[in-house]
Formats: sequence, structure tokens, C-alpha cells
Amino acid sequence: MENQVWVELVGDLVIARVRGEPTEALLRECQEKVLFLVRAAGRGKVLYDTLEMDAPPVDVPWSQRALDENLGAIKLRRAIVVPNSKLAYLARLAFGEGDYRVFYNDMIAAIKWLSDA
Repeated sequence: MENQVWVELVGDLVIARVRGEPTEALLRECQEKVLFLVRAAGRGKVLYDTLEMDAPPVDVPWSQRALDENLGAIKLRRAIVVPNSKLAYLARLAFGEGDYRVFYNDMIAAIKWLSDA
């Protein structure tokens, strides 16, 4: 699927949309784009829109956790919007103990949570 990752700065938020079935390479590409905007704009609030994402094999979310180990001093607050409990579970595996929250189909609540921080 073409254009599986879209990352853009919208106001104070970095918004990352992931579509289709993600791979480790796709997650790495997404992380690189997110970190570029975080550094360039000085923003640390990220909204992940996974409403059009298919559930990947369970080893793929672990690669996100490995990517996060390389963040160093960068602090991110992340909201992950998911369409179902399977992706919510995988998001919790992917982001571990970080500063994040999972939202079921509720983009407005996710943006409010990020904005209130």
C-alpha cells in the first residue's frame, strides 16, 4: 500500500497517521518523520492515528519499543487512537511504560488529553 505513513505538524501537535499493515521498516520511517518534526518544531506531543491500520504480527510492536530506547533525552507525550481492542493491546506492547494513552475511536478526547498536558 502506497502512502502508509503520513506525518505532519498541526498546531502544537505532531500527527502521525499509519494505514495498512505496518512493518518494522514502516515504524522506523514513521519514528524518523515524527522525531524530525519534534526537533524542528520543538514539540513533544504526538497523536498517532491508527484508525486505518491493520493489526501487525506481535513482533512488530516490539520493534517500536526498541526504537523508543534510542530516544535519549527526547521526551514525548503520545496519544494513540485505535479502532479496536486488538490494536489497543498491541499499542500498549509497543509503547510500554512511556508517557502515552490509548483512545478507542475518539480523536477529540486524544487531542484534548494532549492539549491539557
